[in-house]
Amino acid sequence: MASVPSGLEKGKEKERENGKPLEGVTNQKVKKEGLGWIEWLMGWFTLAYEMLFQRIVASNLENPLPLPPINDLTFIVTGSTSGIGKEVARQLAEAGGHVVMAVRNTKAATDIIKKWQEDWSGRGLPLNIEVMELDLLSLDSVVRFAEAWNARSGPLHALINNAGIFSIGEPQKFSKDGHEEHMQVNHLAPALLSILLLPSLIRSSPSRIVNVNSLMHFLGFVDPEDMNVTSGKRKFTSMMGYSNSKLAQIMFSSVLNKRLPTEAGINVACVSPGIVQTNVARDLPSVIQAAYRLIPFFIFNPEEGSRSTLFAATDPQLVDYCESLKAEDWPVCAFLSHDCRPANPSEEAHNVETAYRVWEKTLELIGLPSDAVERLIEGGEVKCKYGDSQ
Repeated sequence: MASVPSGLEKGKEKERENGKPLEGVTNQKVKKEGLGWIEWLMGWFTLAYEMLFQRIVASNLENPLPLPPINDLTFIVTGSTSGIGKEVARQLAEAGGHVVMAVRNTKAATDIIKKWQEDWSGRGLPLNIEVMELDLLSLDSVVRFAEAWNARSGPLHALINNAGIFSIGEPQKFSKDGHEEHMQVNHLAPALLSILLLPSLIRSSPSRIVNVNSLMHFLGFVDPEDMNVTSGKRKFTSMMGYSNSKLAQIMFSSVLNKRLPTEAGINVACVSPGIVQTNVARDLPSVIQAAYRLIPFFIFNPEEGSRSTLFAATDPQLVDYCESLKAEDWPVCAFLSHDCRPANPSEEAHNVETAYRVWEKTLELIGLPSDAVERLIEGGEVKCKYGDSQ
């Protein structure tokens, strides 16, 4: 089991002290048009602090992170052919879990598994790992994946929504579904996948949904009526697209966690992996790529960056922590930092009114009815406007 000296309970106490939403934030009467300059500065300060001190803050963690017994547990990991997702999939499989690599490039995943099996040969039973195709830039693909998995009637103990994009410096791009690419890949597609897989998660409870997020959500601001940033009110930048998508993910996760009754046995958590050297660097300007190579001391490698996700996906402490937040009607879902301790998301993430509007708009954009979660919990079916069968 991962050893976290101060424990989730102490982190919760700290969250109480520092994280209680400010009056007026969750009950705003005046519509905000964007982040205030103080919120913006605090966001940049948070990012700078994490980059400079993340190794010191996480010095209590072992690397690799020891995992509790996970034999016979099943995990779906999106985006697992590189970076954090690749490390998460490998370590879960080597610890005895059944891992499903949900990826767009199935050949690359198959080649990776072949190498892992060769390296693992002689240490015990072969790794229990498989590949399924999933393209988050296509909501049809998401529906097909969920239908194929649910049709197995097998277990699913943790859905790890790891896949994401950050096209730094690129112009605004849209998926074939008509959504801004950051918003679709980082938020809309994982949201659709999470809801459609609820039948499998309920069948395997206690289970959990883990969303790999980012402290860059501190720089995000979501207008529920303009989630794709097409109204012209704001000038789009890739940083805006990424930050907004990560904030939307936290808001949606918070409402989803509230909508799931305790008896369903499903908990939702968002995690920050820290600032990690991953394939996102290939989209960075050459100058920033050079900086990435010059400051390896500050930036986590993928193995170090995978620890908070692995902790959230496997540690039994998380269940009690999430349930206590739900019982107290805490405004946001569990959010774990790169040191595997509870952290406080941004002030905007505590905006309950906006979170519910983001929830409603998200369901509309992904083609699900407003009562989709309730129907699935009761054992019913829901129709999505996406998918080949529709």
